[in-house]
Amino acid sequence: MKKLIFSFYLFSLSIAFSSAQERNDIVKQSATYEWPKDPLVKEKLEQWQDKKFGMIIHWGLYAVPGIIESWSICSEDWIERDSTIAYEDYKKRYWDFSKKFNPTKFNPEKWSAAGKAAGMKYLVFTTKHHDGFAMFDTKQSDFSIAKGPFSNNPKADVAKYVFDAFRKDGFMIGAYFSKPDWHSQYYWWQKYATADRNNNYDIKKYPWRWNKFKDFTYNQIGELMNNYGSVDILWLDGGWVRPLETVNEEVLSWGANIPKWSQDIDMPKIAAMARKAQPGLLMVDRTVHGPYENYQTPEQRIPEKQLDYPWESCMTLGGAWGFVPNDQYKSSTEVVHKLVEIVAKGGSLLLGVGPKPDGTLPDDVTKQLNEIGKWTSKNGKAIYGTRITKDYHDKQTWFTQSKDSKKRFAIHCLAEQTIPDMVKWKGNAPKKGTDIILLSTGNKVKWKSVDGETCVSIPKVDRTAALAFEFTAQ
Repeated sequence: MKKLIFSFYLFSLSIAFSSAQERNDIVKQSATYEWPKDPLVKEKLEQWQDKKFGMIIHWGLYAVPGIIESWSICSEDWIERDSTIAYEDYKKRYWDFSKKFNPTKFNPEKWSAAGKAAGMKYLVFTTKHHDGFAMFDTKQSDFSIAKGPFSNNPKADVAKYVFDAFRKDGFMIGAYFSKPDWHSQYYWWQKYATADRNNNYDIKKYPWRWNKFKDFTYNQIGELMNNYGSVDILWLDGGWVRPLETVNEEVLSWGANIPKWSQDIDMPKIAAMARKAQPGLLMVDRTVHGPYENYQTPEQRIPEKQLDYPWESCMTLGGAWGFVPNDQYKSSTEVVHKLVEIVAKGGSLLLGVGPKPDGTLPDDVTKQLNEIGKWTSKNGKAIYGTRITKDYHDKQTWFTQSKDSKKRFAIHCLAEQTIPDMVKWKGNAPKKGTDIILLSTGNKVKWKSVDGETCVSIPKVDRTAALAFEFTAQ
């Protein structure tokens, strides 16, 4: 037994530190975008596009051993497991973490405070990942945080208290929900082996079983939409669960097997129910282009060029989505630079963090979020509520503008350790006679135009990730 536990621990370490960028499940983005027609959805989308910076929280069974979220129980060739543990035994061992998950220090108000300190404006919380373990009190299954050792805690219905805490701090609220459910007998039927991420039986041969899964999914999403207060975003993951006719080259590029049957869960029916409960709800059916992907979500990367439709880059603060011990986190400067680039290209940054199994955020996460907030608190005018400009980039300088187009913002990202005496950029030339304001101080700075370049003199200021300027453009 000790050998098995030690082997599992070694596996946990190896898979936890696998680079997210090297994984086979990285989600890219759809090739096309379809603007919503519902005026309430368009209004909500406009509100969301003002937010620019959000937090996605992955928290579930995988936090207990501190390993990659869900994927270790999937049988695909990119996933490594200890060869001394039989696959079925491994899955059982993983499911049994539900008997140990008891986050007695769970305090979502502290999570929200950390996000607010960073300047984040919206939340996406993982109500259920692919492993099927619900972080809310679902009545469709006993496999949830509310049924295990945490069941007697006053905050056992975790999602409710997460949403309440962030809502009170003014966040838009998003519910992450995995369309596949590997714990459900209606998705992974124990009659057959679990060969990969897809359902493991022929839906055409057993339509009644798939209909049971469709009902199960509809009912769980219905619980989230009706029992947890105001929800702004339904963020659906697991893009291989989709109508067969929508499978395209992008899906094939993931390297996953594509079954010969359609994993259609009737998104029109789900959307109608969800929007009846939550008018104007943003649907984010990731990578399934069409009316239920109201914004796109490239993962762990930033698009090469500016995009003129709604999107967000979802990426991790560390090397993993959930908690892993001794994770290596991006510096606050790197995060700010990514945020600036993403916003200048028309997107939002959804930054991923993972609470520990006891319910607390790692100290290093809180520290990094506070550091990020030191920049956003002074320079947020160049980020929040802005829109794209045609000429959005010149070397280290990125450009945004106010929604009414009256003000332009230049954000110069600093890689060096010292503040330069002068910052220069081409394009987005200030209007003659206009004042240029350094946002971090609120003071005017001297500037001149030389050979088509705007040259701005920089006073002595504290070390910062980027210098942001406000002015009226020509």
